[in-house]
Amino acid sequence: MASAENNIYFIITAKPPSQCGHIEAGEICFIDKQRFEARQKRNETDVLPVIRIGFALDTRLDKVLLKPLTRRSAELLLALESNEERLLALKDHEALEEASILSKGCQVYVEYKRQWLKGVIRYIGSITTYSSGPIKGVFFGVELQGEDTGKGQNDGSYLSKTYFTCSKNSGIFAPFTRIKPVDRKPSAPPLTTQSSPSMTSTEPLSVGDRVTFFGDKNAHHGMVMAIEDSPDGKMVLISTDKDEDGKQGGEMTVPLDCVIKEELLNTDETEKMDTSQSPEMGGVTDSEEISVGSLVQFIVGKKIVYGIVRWIGYLPDYPEKSALLEVEEGIGVSDGTYKGKQYFKCPPQSGLFVKLSCCRPDDRFYAAKEKVFNGHSDKALASVEEENVPPIRTEDVSKLLIGQMKGIQGHCNSCYMDSALFSVFSCSSVLDSLLFKSTQHQTIQSILLKSIVNPLRKQGFVSERSVMNLRKQLQNRERCPTYTTDEKDPEEFLSLIMQEILSLDPPLKLCLSGSRHKEQSCYYYQIFMDYNHHLVLPTVQQLLEHSFFSNSLKLAEVPACLILTMPRSGKSFKMFPKIIPSTELDITGLLADGPQQCVLCGQLANEECAECFRDALFSDTGFKYFCLKCSTQVHSHQQRRRHTPRSLHLPQGFSYSQSSGSDPRTPPREKLELFAVLCIETSHYVSFVKYGPQDTDWIFFDSMADRVGESNGYNIPEVRACPEVGQYLHMSLAQLANQVPREMEGVAKRLFCDGYMYLYQSKSMSLYR
Repeated sequence: MASAENNIYFIITAKPPSQCGHIEAGEICFIDKQRFEARQKRNETDVLPVIRIGFALDTRLDKVLLKPLTRRSAELLLALESNEERLLALKDHEALEEASILSKGCQVYVEYKRQWLKGVIRYIGSITTYSSGPIKGVFFGVELQGEDTGKGQNDGSYLSKTYFTCSKNSGIFAPFTRIKPVDRKPSAPPLTTQSSPSMTSTEPLSVGDRVTFFGDKNAHHGMVMAIEDSPDGKMVLISTDKDEDGKQGGEMTVPLDCVIKEELLNTDETEKMDTSQSPEMGGVTDSEEISVGSLVQFIVGKKIVYGIVRWIGYLPDYPEKSALLEVEEGIGVSDGTYKGKQYFKCPPQSGLFVKLSCCRPDDRFYAAKEKVFNGHSDKALASVEEENVPPIRTEDVSKLLIGQMKGIQGHCNSCYMDSALFSVFSCSSVLDSLLFKSTQHQTIQSILLKSIVNPLRKQGFVSERSVMNLRKQLQNRERCPTYTTDEKDPEEFLSLIMQEILSLDPPLKLCLSGSRHKEQSCYYYQIFMDYNHHLVLPTVQQLLEHSFFSNSLKLAEVPACLILTMPRSGKSFKMFPKIIPSTELDITGLLADGPQQCVLCGQLANEECAECFRDALFSDTGFKYFCLKCSTQVHSHQQRRRHTPRSLHLPQGFSYSQSSGSDPRTPPREKLELFAVLCIETSHYVSFVKYGPQDTDWIFFDSMADRVGESNGYNIPEVRACPEVGQYLHMSLAQLANQVPREMEGVAKRLFCDGYMYLYQSKSMSLYR
């Protein structure tokens, strides 16, 4: 892949015609400079063969759809999670230019927990470990200063890697949209945690302002003529566009609390809405459940207004997350345009911009969402299960787990979390220490144990509400502001839970080959492959060995749990069309200090030869270890005389001297067993779980296998038996290579073609963790 400097970068500004496939506006793409210049000379620049970030192949796009970017602008925009955010941020040219010239040491304001905090930039760069493109998203690492010290979220570390050093909870990583130089102060002051007594404290009205207010039936619009004091509080004299009878003109006096500035319907009065005091509003008060397409309601004065969410994001110069609602025509104040920018096209006077935190699910539909399936109501199944329950036994899987409305119910891009939780906890206890270890985050641990794991193991079902409750807690911890709405990577979620929330000791310890003292701990291992290999239909065993070999890595000890992610980037890029799951992973040859077996005679090995790794003459896979006798014979061949075998270090208790009898000492083999696989296809995660000892003991889980209703409906999770998987795992490589994926029986194709994360366990080591 060409270096980042040798490319020209673009952002796709509009969705191409349908024949161009799944291409979205807001994606970042690039073309090699030399290739572009060659096309210029031939006058062939009307259509450009660009490569979208995350993809490996060209996409031909009309140049009118492409807006050129500097490399730095592309990196800054790439740090934003959604295409919609990138398109919106692109319109703020000033902010993008300011961010491009920021450097370490600059004093800035950073937005965090709805406040603008003062700090100093200590780091500028990527905080991701892997990218399938030439550039990565650039974030700003800010150390909070002065009175804002200690109001952040970390100490300059992210996912166990340190990018800068500062005191505890004084570091924040943020994209450029949450950064403002100190010499250009944020347009909105930091918000307090309590609602202001009236709207005038944060949205003062002035004579001449355009406003909206509600009468007995309809919304009215007009201009402020005067603001006067009265015994009942402040009153606003408004010259209306229409009076109460619908006639043109007229003046009305309205309480200040019922008036909203028309440029942004964002009153603090709506924040006063408390469903515990207003039973008519229903029982759900958290806005995290709300996404684009949700039916919502909010209060203005004493009137409830209903609408559909059409857009969620940040408006220019306003720090809180806002929502654009499409309401009944005549109640709104715009057509989806704010300050000249169109966020969604709706009829005139049908759009309202409001604080997202002011919205609540529409209670006219929420009560109807409680459903009954398999004899259980959703609300009942969302209850807390106090009794600790062991993993589901092999003999109980068929009656407890198989069927529809089984497993974990998906909702609002939760499939990555549903699949990860189901894989880890349904039939395995290898990570159960997470559920019981001492922690400061007892609320999250309690939800995980009592609302998800225990109900899953006892009832075979977990409601979407329980998972949403966990997502809300993660979001409230400000670990990621989009945990209730956006899709994430399962390894990111598991690392967050294990490392930052519950502080589990890393299950995986790695070291450099030949350097046992330089250990590195981690929670999962991302397989990286160089291109100097000849693998066509690889097994997980081969991929892991090649990755360790190319990176000069060894295992410092046998892990109780080994989580592997395949050489691919999410849903976008797969290095191999098929990967064969290794049901047993022999890690003997990967151990740094373990006794090794000679690949030729099977006796205790004395040496390792790295140059022989790719020599299939001795073994199809694995590192090559030899006893002294076999090593001498092997390296006497002229093709191997230049090899430099390395002497092995044996653990205490092993000796190279053989016993006097005919029973030479044979080193033990260390093996891990596969217990789950997460797969992804077209942005949707599913999982396979090995639940018993038989080859056919496999189940397939999809948290969104079916759906009832549209935007107001719900997903139906399903767990099904898939014994056909065992049939394919017994096939030879030649037989598997000849299998046409779409013709494979049942769901086996998903396992072999879409494998993303493989989870292995050591039954013996897990007893000590």
